[in-house]
Amino acid sequence: MQVKIDTREKFHAITISEQEITANMTAELDKCLLPILQNVVKNLLLILKDTQSLDKAAAEHLVNLQQLFYEQHASFVVCGLQPAAEKALDQWELLELMNTAPTEMEAADIILMEEIERELLDEEQ
Repeated sequence: MQVKIDTREKFHAITISEQEITANMTAELDKCLLPILQNVVKNLLLILKDTQSLDKAAAEHLVNLQQLFYEQHASFVVCGLQPAAEKALDQWELLELMNTAPTEMEAADIILMEEIERELLDEEQ
């Protein structure tokens, strides 16, 4: 699987440069994405601008990964969904479960807002 990792101050931006994401790629996704949870900066911005399609098992796996990140108090935002991939996610009723943004800038804003929210909640406790 072709990926590009760009580490920023508050998140890691990972671009998957694959036309299609399939179920047999989920182990590679785990290998690429899960180690981020071990870092000081755990937030993830997943860029799928090159991905034209994904199968249902891979999509469900992404939803599960996102949930795992949130359980670990880390953000997981997907951006750049192509129309066909977005339509498939919507048909499988998975799109509403995912934290998505149209652009990388909007996804980064979501991550930063969630980070502020977590900091405020930590201060209250």
